[in-house]
Amino acid sequence: MSRASLDKQPHEVAAMFDEVSERYDVTNDVLSLGQDRRWRRAVVAAVDAHAGQLLLDLAAGTGTSSVPFVVAGATAVPCDFSIGMLSVGKRARPRLPFVGGDALLLPFGSETFDAVTISFGLRNVADTSAALTEMLRVTKPGGRLVVCEFSSPTYPPFRKVYAEYLMKALPAVARRVSSSPESYVYLAESIQAWPDQHQLASIITAAGWRSVEFRNLTGGVVALHRATR
Repeated sequence: MSRASLDKQPHEVAAMFDEVSERYDVTNDVLSLGQDRRWRRAVVAAVDAHAGQLLLDLAAGTGTSSVPFVVAGATAVPCDFSIGMLSVGKRARPRLPFVGGDALLLPFGSETFDAVTISFGLRNVADTSAALTEMLRVTKPGGRLVVCEFSSPTYPPFRKVYAEYLMKALPAVARRVSSSPESYVYLAESIQAWPDQHQLASIITAAGWRSVEFRNLTGGVVALHRATR
């Protein structure tokens, strides 16, 4: 699955995130009904950061997702391809070492990080498999990968309600709280086109990761995948 299937080029997606950067964190909180905080806590637990470890937080946006790793004593490097997101993050969290970078060509040496994590960003990468291979390259042997991404609800009646929310309610709510509501139409479409839990696990395995497993959050609205290099 790639962004090309949704008729957006990489520079267009970067520009889209630049546009929503100022109110991005607030909008996510509203649209997820506060569930995004629970999902991020699950990511922190899965990464299991410790003092002395070096972590790469991809698609980190404004750095909100990186802060808990620092609190745990690790060094977290927030990386994103949206300059707008990085600018907002640097103003709010000047001590974090923000880095601009593309997941398909990471500006880091091989076997650098103890863990790599990406939350709600893998879906926006042009080539999912290539990005996962690049993440493998920069991870130390024995290091871990944690992917948190929207997925497919496991309860069929809820799946139908969720699909209707994505295509109707989400853009409507975004018009009230987002600086660029049109971007959330893309968000809804990209979620609908994204592989389900089992398909993503297979893609991660094919990229060279070992011991791939996942667990569902909020009934499968989100899935948390873990793997080892």
